[in-house]
Amino acid sequence: MDLESRPPRQSHLHSPVTIRGVTLKNRIMVSPMCMYGAGIDGLATEFHIVHLGRFALGGAGLVMVEATAVEERGRISNGDLGLWSDEQIEPLARVARSISSLGGVAAIQLAHAGRKAAISAPWNGMSPLTAEDAMRGDAPWPVIGPTATPAGSGWQTPRQLTIAEIPGVIQRWADATRRAMDAGFDVVELHAAHGYLIHSFLSPISNTRTDEYGGSWQNRLRFPLELVDAVRRSMPDEKALMYRTSSVDGVEGGLSIDDTVRLAEALVEHGVDVVDTSSGGVTAERSLDTRVRRGFAFHAGFSREIKQRTRALTATVGLVIDAEQAEALVREGFADIIAVGREMLNDPNWAHHTQRVLEGANYDAWRQESGWWLDKREAVIDRLLAKGETPLSLFD
Repeated sequence: MDLESRPPRQSHLHSPVTIRGVTLKNRIMVSPMCMYGAGIDGLATEFHIVHLGRFALGGAGLVMVEATAVEERGRISNGDLGLWSDEQIEPLARVARSISSLGGVAAIQLAHAGRKAAISAPWNGMSPLTAEDAMRGDAPWPVIGPTATPAGSGWQTPRQLTIAEIPGVIQRWADATRRAMDAGFDVVELHAAHGYLIHSFLSPISNTRTDEYGGSWQNRLRFPLELVDAVRRSMPDEKALMYRTSSVDGVEGGLSIDDTVRLAEALVEHGVDVVDTSSGGVTAERSLDTRVRRGFAFHAGFSREIKQRTRALTATVGLVIDAEQAEALVREGFADIIAVGREMLNDPNWAHHTQRVLEGANYDAWRQESGWWLDKREAVIDRLLAKGETPLSLFD
């Protein structure tokens, strides 16, 4: 049965969801993907406007800007976006306006790389910056962390944050959140996964402090919750707050899913609306991170467990590639929101295409500037195929 002859129906994936005062038209989220395409000033460019706007044009309900540094030393690389300065507001406001005007909800992920900062772009090795990198204009900078322990062999030794410094770091997150609101974003996500600063305070692998910010679970939880409180106070009640977590560290002695369930319940109490589930990255030694299955939808089990055991909405990410898979994840209660990254890079119209597959929809959901022409194109192709022609008929 072809798409046009199917009876129309409502899919789970394309049903709306409301998070506080923010309503998504579907459950599809464009995952924050680091593009390493900004300059050292952290300013968004025409590339970011087009790159992110095309996903909204392609039907995604929630479009999230990549990890955006709350302070200059918190950048992953010299190519990261930033919101540590007021001059960075308007370039990102143009991104937010593009997303919103094209039918998506504009979101931004705020980040601090902590002890995993100052690395090169992936195509240059994604490794700690060196004096050699500095010679080509990609210079390293000093990094910070919960302790003076490097993320891995050959990585910079971070300077341990003092208790007196922690409120200032938290204030930079609050300031960046205020700037995100000024730029017009409706959703903020805190990047608290992959060994970056927030995650490194929570995990016993990276946090061996002996003061009130280390040691016991409650002490290690102190920094993340103080930060969440500061961010929540910096945004209107109707705006949504998400938190990306490494659901498990995947290494001996690290965070378990039970720990993350406890974390999620605390996050809800402090005003987080959605827990966005990822995994791993607590150290830079990838060979140690072997306990997480790396297959299709490989974080879905974590998001389902958090969803079932807490009051949090959940998002899942990781090799979600087609309509039926994404539909089943929502229908069977694995997650409330499906985050899609590289599949979107391959097909920016992925959201529209999944709706046609799942609902037998025509091109009405597309903007008419495209949809009208695609309807006509399909009618012509169907007519030729019905006559027995194929794209290779010319060569018969």
